[in-house]
Amino acid sequence: MGIKELKGALMFVCNGEFWRMGVIWTISLIRSYFNLFLQTHFARKSKLYDRSPPSVSSASASIRKPLCIITGATSGLGAAVSYALAKEGYYIVLAGRSLDSLSKIVSEIQEQIDDAFVKAFQVDLSSYKSILSFKLSLQQWLLDSDLHCSIQLLINNAGILATSYRITAEQCDKMMSTNYIGPFCLTKLLLPLLEQSHIPSRVVNVTSFTHRSVSSMEVTGETISGQCFSKLSSYPFAHVYEYSKLCLLLFTYELHRQVGLVEKSRSVSVIAADPGVVKTNIMQEIPSCLSCLAYYVLKLLGLLQSPEVGIDSILDAVHAPPETSGVYFFGGNGRTLRSSRLSYNSKLAKDLWDASSQIFLERQLASQDTT
Repeated sequence: MGIKELKGALMFVCNGEFWRMGVIWTISLIRSYFNLFLQTHFARKSKLYDRSPPSVSSASASIRKPLCIITGATSGLGAAVSYALAKEGYYIVLAGRSLDSLSKIVSEIQEQIDDAFVKAFQVDLSSYKSILSFKLSLQQWLLDSDLHCSIQLLINNAGILATSYRITAEQCDKMMSTNYIGPFCLTKLLLPLLEQSHIPSRVVNVTSFTHRSVSSMEVTGETISGQCFSKLSSYPFAHVYEYSKLCLLLFTYELHRQVGLVEKSRSVSVIAADPGVVKTNIMQEIPSCLSCLAYYVLKLLGLLQSPEVGIDSILDAVHAPPETSGVYFFGGNGRTLRSSRLSYNSKLAKDLWDASSQIFLERQLASQDTT
């Protein structure tokens, strides 16, 4: 380790956000597993969901394979779940920022699975313009490919852990945009395609146990966009990450309630999946010596998983029965868990929905003005 790297690591250790990650997040994780243990062994009714892969009826023969969109598909969980679902017969649409990485994943899947159907699109979830462009390109591709203009599965998996404040072209915090606002806008734009599916369709939002670390939350345009963080002397990256994952969870439950109120959306289910701690590149901005140490400790505690194991909760969410919606999968083996008390605050979720919808509308109008 060089002197410069050592100095950077020491400075990072002095940051309170580092200790929040190391202590509070670990407590939240252990608490989740402890609650799962209690529920599994002592609860009168411990709900387990058997996996039920989708089937296409003869009435919908135009859909030869269920079409699945996976964001953040170029590495880690996204790449692992893409491979798993391609192996199960899904038509996989990979969405990611890097064209080179997308091309590599497409080649790897096609090399390993002879009859794999894979398509890649470049999209930056921190940019509404990029998300809209992806949606339009997707629709055109479905039309050109003579495929039914519908989606059977959307997995909002993309997420980042940024250690410094970065502002997007739309004047938002990059981490909040990528982890929450982007998935919200993408889901809103693709909801009509999910509703047009001839078989039950589903949205799976990949969240995190770190949401349990949030004790209170105020919903304003500034907090959702992350603009308020620019006023702080130090970027609270651990807090922002937790906040973004709680927002995604609140959005999951509110979308579940919203689609239940609309007749044509009743075949759309919405589920949250928490993979726990998985060894991916999400900690790439943490000094390497510290991230390696963290992974080592988590491995000793038996809490660290590989992406191939970590996708179990995501696959549980994907393959839960069609009527399953508004639940939180954690721990694999079809197990669900109660998320934090704050995540079930329906008023908070509705306020977040309204504020997020306002941001979505503003970006829609801005995109129309520029075209």
